[in-house]
Amino acid sequence: MALDLKSIGVGIGPLEKEYSWKDAVIYALGVGAGFDELDYVFENRLKVLPSFSIASVFDFLAQVAIKSNADLSGILHGEQDIIFHGPIPTGGALHTTGAITHIFDKGPRRGALVVARADTFHSDGQKLFTNVFTLFCRKDGGFGGEPGPVDSWQAPAREPDCVEPALPSPEQPLLYRMSGDIFPLHVDPAFAVASGFQKPIMHGLCTHGFACRAVIKHLFPGQPQRMTRFKVRFSRPLYPGVPISTRIWKLGGRRAFFQVVNEESGEIVLDRGVVEWMSQEESQRRQGLGGIRFDGQVAVITGAGAGLGRCYALELARRGASVVVNDLGTSPDGAGSASPAAADAVVDEITALGGRAVASYDSVATVEGAEAIIRRALDSFGRLDILVNNAGVLRDRSFHKMQPQEWDTVMAVHLDGAFNVTRPAFRHMRQAGYGRIVFTSSAAGLYGNFGQTNYSAAKLALVGLLNSLELEGARYGVQVNAVAPIATTRLTRGIIPPRYHDLLQPEMVAPLVLYLCSEVCPASGQIFEAGAGFFNRVALLTGKGTVVGEPGVPPSPEDLARAMDSIKSMDGAVEIASAMEIMGPMLEAFQADSSDPAPVSDAAPSVEGLFRRMPEVFQPQEAAGLDVTFQFEISGEGGGEWYACIQDGQLQVREGVHDSPTTTIEMSAVDFLDFAAGKLDAMQAYTTGRLKIRGDLMKSQLIEKLFAF
Repeated sequence: MALDLKSIGVGIGPLEKEYSWKDAVIYALGVGAGFDELDYVFENRLKVLPSFSIASVFDFLAQVAIKSNADLSGILHGEQDIIFHGPIPTGGALHTTGAITHIFDKGPRRGALVVARADTFHSDGQKLFTNVFTLFCRKDGGFGGEPGPVDSWQAPAREPDCVEPALPSPEQPLLYRMSGDIFPLHVDPAFAVASGFQKPIMHGLCTHGFACRAVIKHLFPGQPQRMTRFKVRFSRPLYPGVPISTRIWKLGGRRAFFQVVNEESGEIVLDRGVVEWMSQEESQRRQGLGGIRFDGQVAVITGAGAGLGRCYALELARRGASVVVNDLGTSPDGAGSASPAAADAVVDEITALGGRAVASYDSVATVEGAEAIIRRALDSFGRLDILVNNAGVLRDRSFHKMQPQEWDTVMAVHLDGAFNVTRPAFRHMRQAGYGRIVFTSSAAGLYGNFGQTNYSAAKLALVGLLNSLELEGARYGVQVNAVAPIATTRLTRGIIPPRYHDLLQPEMVAPLVLYLCSEVCPASGQIFEAGAGFFNRVALLTGKGTVVGEPGVPPSPEDLARAMDSIKSMDGAVEIASAMEIMGPMLEAFQADSSDPAPVSDAAPSVEGLFRRMPEVFQPQEAAGLDVTFQFEISGEGGGEWYACIQDGQLQVREGVHDSPTTTIEMSAVDFLDFAAGKLDAMQAYTTGRLKIRGDLMKSQLIEKLFAF
């Protein structure tokens, strides 16, 4: 058995787990809590131990072990790093997703490390914690992989500031396993002996819970919600009933190191411990704000000197984001001299609140200005997570009086500006594997408005940009949405009647934009309207349509006139996810209805046989000048993974996974064989979900030209 290196990057989850106060109490009892810590075991005053975050995601940890194909008889928990984003509620449902991120080879007879990361959200939308797991696979080393990073952690050369003794009971594993970690190493004597131990050992995570209780007791007693990080290495096994002590060194700045020591042998059981926590004031402030946070994230807001942009910038900063406040500082119509005053004022507001912000005075209407805005974020804060395209101007005029300059000015800011800023931002987010982009559309663009043809055209054009960018960003963790706000700003004050000004404040729109910018938001490629506390989604719908005339024969205008009621009917209308899918209804309309089963050949081809035959059916004349790699992921019985590299008319076909394919094709073995035999149309397969394509969608259309099966 060997570790499966292909498991790296493959998503695990979502995994769902419901829990109640009883689960939190059982966990606390399992890690040694008792009458001296009623906050952890009494439902009337319950506070959940932060280390309960491990007990709540055992299913994920089990999936990591299974998907990596590790030898379970040699597996141990190596390290655990937990980042806490908020206090854990006493009940609810948890939603966890993640993936194996690395597999490291420590060498023959030295084992291997499997590293995975998982984010867990509560059912109320709050992101609770991020776990980074490291499994030590004692029997799986020596496969020739990278050895992994070296940790330079070292305990201070002085006596610890605090020591907390504890005595786990001889039956401690039996109680702890009730929280879900039922691995037989901790209960089955025969399994323990087969694994090289005298008898069942303590769960490393049980000792981990003892340590968590100890550091809270000595560093921020009675306030477990203040913990922000808890990291340990599981260095030695421990038998139940053996006394331990947690030794803690305070480092200043709300950070400490710790170790857990076996008091009988002097061995270090948990090593390289790091604990970090927030101030009491910060804890209270966060609890007042709620669970959606942006700590450590960086946001760029264009047009943030006033109105909606200012509101977005302030609210993101209040919830922990570092913000680039971009505003050119001109009048609402874009005329007049630029001024730094507007952006500077918002930066001052944010810093007065204790937040982090810098100003940007560059114009979104030029490529150079837009790139400078994104560079400002990277130079100032080192990263970019969020972009809100909010900059705008108005040049309203009835169409027959509109001048080309008025058209061009509005397009330059709203449409070109969104492109100019988003392009460098998207490049960075794509590389980082995460991003949130929000475009600002408008009801004028979605439905039209008298005297705003330039503005309406630009705002609807953003929807086209949104639709395609969402498809390109999906595989890189970049989500793209749009909001069409109705709010009282300097651009709309003369349009909205005065009696509605107070009702339509920008603060009533900001919650939606913050949600779309957050990690908890699952939406992408969608348009939302917001104003006065009212929110709804807008979607383009496609009617079912009808076939007019005979297939292949152009109908007459008179034919269309007679069929117009059916053509324009929206009964049964559906959303279309991409331009490719619009072909689906057309193809299905002409699909032959046959109940006769397809003939079966006595010598039915296999998936492997088709790939072996690819060089024979390759059409080199269609491949001149091409440099493309197709990765095929064929599922089901007889499937497999293959890739075809085509360069300057030459073809190479290999079994396995290519490092950087141009396009990835996913199909079942049955559908792939039908496609190769001409029984399944590629477009129909795609529009019905039987064919899935990742990467460059357009290049996939070359396959039928390049291979004459």
